[in-house]
Amino acid sequence: MAVASSGSAYLLLDVAGTACALPRSAVAEILPLPDLHTPPAAGGWLLGFLNLGGAPIPVIDLATLLGLRPAVAAPGLYAHLALMQGEAVAYLVDRVADLMTVPDSAVRQAEEADTLNGCVAAELVLGERLVHALAPERLLTAQERIRVDALTRAAAERLAALPHSV
Repeated sequence: MAVASSGSAYLLLDVAGTACALPRSAVAEILPLPDLHTPPAAGGWLLGFLNLGGAPIPVIDLATLLGLRPAVAAPGLYAHLALMQGEAVAYLVDRVADLMTVPDSAVRQAEEADTLNGCVAAELVLGERLVHALAPERLLTAQERIRVDALTRAAAERLAALPHSV
């Protein structure tokens, strides 16, 4: 009889060639990259909005947000969106590589120098490699959240002003 090991589930991500992970509990859904609505105010790490059932969801390029690549890079062939649980935001990643349970013994606190602007909560020791476990609540600052929320409201108002059927 196998004994269940304690651990946490993580989605392993490729973010501009950097191995990262998000807690599985923080991600509602993984989506292929669709066409996005890109209003004039979008730019930098805000790629645009995903229309999800009539609600605009801001799409943020995680690599650009973390300073891992310039904003001018186009998404790759295998790009995915990680739609976050409990908040209306999706993060673009180069690829969702795997879903795995990481034993508690393989999770260690991140060194301050390795926190990607404070966004890394821990390091996952997976064999010979270290994977940055991101803290979703730290990805956007309070000021960034306020601005993204304002742009999301503006996108919702624009969408609501259009006729529902043709």
